[in-house]
Amino acid sequence: MQAREAGTVTRVAPGVKLERLNAWYGGMHSVKDLSLVFEANKATALIGPSGSGKSTVVRCINRMHEEIPGARAQGRVTLDEVDVYDSKVDVVAVRRSIGMVFQKPNPFPTMSIFDNVGSGLKLTARKVEHENVERALRGAGLWEEVKDRLDQPGIGLSGGQQQRLCIARALAVNPDVLLMDEPASALDPISTLKIEELVEELKHSITIVIVTHNMQQAARVADSTAFMLDGELVEHGPTTKIFTNPDDSRTEEYVTGKFG
Repeated sequence: MQAREAGTVTRVAPGVKLERLNAWYGGMHSVKDLSLVFEANKATALIGPSGSGKSTVVRCINRMHEEIPGARAQGRVTLDEVDVYDSKVDVVAVRRSIGMVFQKPNPFPTMSIFDNVGSGLKLTARKVEHENVERALRGAGLWEEVKDRLDQPGIGLSGGQQQRLCIARALAVNPDVLLMDEPASALDPISTLKIEELVEELKHSITIVIVTHNMQQAARVADSTAFMLDGELVEHGPTTKIFTNPDDSRTEEYVTGKFG
């Protein structure tokens, strides 16, 4: 899990491989024998109705699922040939290599814009320097909008800016993979467009997995799309094929809005 300079292609980012991944919430089997490859330096969309297991999958990838009381996961999740569930692997290192952006922007309310971005560096025992914060904000497409107010509270930004601030916070530690769980669902159309443009730019240096209920968004930003139903993978392939000529009739029914 090697670091890479955010926003710059200095090497090919590793892909993520899931092998027979299973996840439970107590007795509820949420993800069932899922095997799937998220290709390096590409954006993959996870689509499916609510309760299909999409968010659980991304939380399993960076080992956040196990933080929920009663939750557990089983199977292999490999990054750069390293199984992130191996007992010898440092969970902090996993979460540094695999960043996460949630559905609702969650900047730290008592911190300035600068300190919000720098917080990830502090948690990983890295020095917080202006150039690192600037690089992350530029990578998130936010620098020009906030460069003159870095000492102001991050919570004072608009919703779309807050979400890009959270992306900058994730980028600050130079992740290999960025997981995005409905990152634009609470945003207005203009902010949504900026997030989508950002995904298009970032995927050239980071492997991206994006959970979305928005079929148009998946079609716009994803190189490949995986359709899940009831915790199982129904179909995975190039986004164009999934939306125009899927192999499974359930996929066609979902992407055309017949259910879900």
